[in-house]
Amino acid sequence: MKSALLFPLILALFTESTLLAETVADRKGAVLKDRAAMENDARWIYNDFERGFTEGKRTGKPVLIVLRCIPCLACAGIDARVLLDKSDLDSLLDQFVCVRVINANALDLTRFQFDFDLSFSTLVFNGDGTLYGRYGSWTHQKDPKENAIDGFRKALESSLKLHKGYPANRSILAAKQGQSIPYKSPVEMPTIQGKYTRNLDWEGKVVQSCVHCHQIGDALRISYRQSQQKIPSNLIYPFPEPESIGVTLFNDHAVRIKSVAPGSTADKAGLKANDDLLTMAGQPLISSADVSWVLHHTADSADISLSLQRGAERINSRLTLPDGWRAASDISRRVGTWQMRAMALGGLFLEELPEADRSSLGLKSDQLALIAKHVGEYGEHATAKKAGYKKGDVIVEIAGITSRQTEGQVIGHLLRRYNPGDKIQSRVLRNGQLVEMEFPIQ
Repeated sequence: MKSALLFPLILALFTESTLLAETVADRKGAVLKDRAAMENDARWIYNDFERGFTEGKRTGKPVLIVLRCIPCLACAGIDARVLLDKSDLDSLLDQFVCVRVINANALDLTRFQFDFDLSFSTLVFNGDGTLYGRYGSWTHQKDPKENAIDGFRKALESSLKLHKGYPANRSILAAKQGQSIPYKSPVEMPTIQGKYTRNLDWEGKVVQSCVHCHQIGDALRISYRQSQQKIPSNLIYPFPEPESIGVTLFNDHAVRIKSVAPGSTADKAGLKANDDLLTMAGQPLISSADVSWVLHHTADSADISLSLQRGAERINSRLTLPDGWRAASDISRRVGTWQMRAMALGGLFLEELPEADRSSLGLKSDQLALIAKHVGEYGEHATAKKAGYKKGDVIVEIAGITSRQTEGQVIGHLLRRYNPGDKIQSRVLRNGQLVEMEFPIQ
């Protein structure tokens, strides 16, 4: 079924990369090899989701659509396991119409809504386009261990149960469907329109003709910025990971809690280790990606219903999210954050100063102390450099903020309160001296 080229290729790409956006050296070669290995595969429909839906209607099977950025190294391991012939997933995958999509150019954005910063995402649909659930998370992208495939298996098994109950369960699936969006496809979006077409240039610059999923999130943020509107908080902190509410999930289960942070919102809701989350806001959960979907569409302060299985007991609970909860989401390693660094920070890449360095500079643990680990040098990312900022500067005040904040919290504060062209003040420590500077908002 599978070409002998594929598995060695992907394993060669797989690495415990420290940079999630790291790509292979020969990006075009990787894309062309993927096409050669997969376009005539007996199981996988290649880069044609509409054909997948047609097959789903014809066969009555659910439609499994895997979206994969081929040149990206992150998630190459789990991608290989999913595609490998004669794996322990074969009998399960045979129950689906399987579709592999490697670019976002022609995606129907009314149906395909997921965490656009990920390099491996899966959506499971009914043939009529009704979505059962999502799979793909930052746990897998940051730490793609072997047992991630077990979580993938559990997600597929859960989606098969939902498929078996369809259409009687249609009402509880309603909130899982794509929400209102002003663009039908990526090629209609600002920053993308006119530069890309719906099809890849297979005979020419195939990589340059590809719309990457993260460009969708970038374009959405830019559309607000260009119209002088504040960027919604769920686009600054998209698809919050379960850790943002104090929950760490097992990688090898569907939605089973590994630990609960003391004092967190999850702890206050009574959640415990080894609880299986069944529904959230009334939506059935097949993976942590479904949790992130619920959180993504939750208000900045909200009360969410939960149902969970604890041993033989089914328990109902409520999760109360306080105002500003979303800013606890870690966005530091997202591809889309680079664009927001240009908008809000002029191209600075900031990290919290370690405790030992705080002490040596006489800074308190509750004080703002963000060190410039990188200062951009090109285009819009060079604005901070032109304003005089240097690598190693420690920002101790910005726009009146002096209390301890993460880079992500500062980005959200600036983007939600200031417009392009606004000038704000900052103070930085440089070589032990306090320097007052102006900060550009783009």
